[in-house]
Amino acid sequence: MPIGILGYGKFGKALGGLMEEAGLAYRALDPRAAVPAERCARNLDDLVAGAEFLVLAVPVPALPQALDAVVPLLAPEQIVFDVGSVKVLPGQWLDERLGTRPHAGTHPLFGPVSLARAERPLRTVLCAAAGQEQAAKRVAGLFQTMGCQILEQTAADHDRVMAGTHALTFFLAKGLLEMGAGNELAFAPPSFHAIQRTLDLVREDASHLFRAIQNENPFAAGARSGLIQALQGIHASLAESEAAEGLPPAVTLPDLGHRSAALLETREQIDQLDQELVALLARRTELSRRAGRAKAALGAPVLDPGRETALLKDRRDWAQAAGMDPDLAEGVFQAILRASRSTQVPGGRA
Repeated sequence: MPIGILGYGKFGKALGGLMEEAGLAYRALDPRAAVPAERCARNLDDLVAGAEFLVLAVPVPALPQALDAVVPLLAPEQIVFDVGSVKVLPGQWLDERLGTRPHAGTHPLFGPVSLARAERPLRTVLCAAAGQEQAAKRVAGLFQTMGCQILEQTAADHDRVMAGTHALTFFLAKGLLEMGAGNELAFAPPSFHAIQRTLDLVREDASHLFRAIQNENPFAAGARSGLIQALQGIHASLAESEAAEGLPPAVTLPDLGHRSAALLETREQIDQLDQELVALLARRTELSRRAGRAKAALGAPVLDPGRETALLKDRRDWAQAAGMDPDLAEGVFQAILRASRSTQVPGGRA
């Protein structure tokens, strides 16, 4: 039975793509967004009719209105769940309007940008409603079919964690963007690179998401206040130190005896970098699988000698510009390409 997606904005479209990759049939409806003709429901009745699951992928403030519209059309066995970034209020709205009808709350911890970058793992928070354990189990199965890991939380615990992470990250990024941080920088130290990536992610998200995670999360205001108080305390401490012409206390390092602090630090950084490399290779593998599916749909061969020759030349040029041995870089990417071909087609050419 097909899945119905009400709301085909950035996230609804991305979720539909993930369903399609998993071989799941879906239809979508959104009066404000273009839905492919083969996926588009004629109207709300058509969207709901026969759907095993109905996904409410609308902005959090629009959820009550969406529920009011779909509830009269639901059959008793159809399961409804939302995908909002906050869970306490949506959970209350779902309970009030659906009662004993099957429903659950979810928060997929990924979005269009992370899906496009093939970031893994995909994780989804599942908040089961009271007495709705069977519905929650079926929703969990649906997300697992899409390759997601399931994290079960209460709505309050979810929002409490999101207030101190998601909401604070967006709050900080919003403040930095208002200050003009990260705009057309001639250079930046490595310590700013991670912040720059966060700013770029926040720019990609719609403004309604920022409002929802700040205004609809009952714990967000307290988290913001705590952060502001902490920053004010640090600012005051620095001002007092400056007024006293003193210096902040030095960082105390442990006694390493005969061991080299420089060597230990370097090894720790190598381990961290290797973890990042493995994560990047995992993302590249997922993108290779996606390329394989696209080639199969086009009837194109897995092996593209012209593309591989150009790719290796580019990597040699990049390596030389970075002060690295081009032959070493080419050897690494030849191994990656062999793995990529075998990923796209089992038993593919090595």
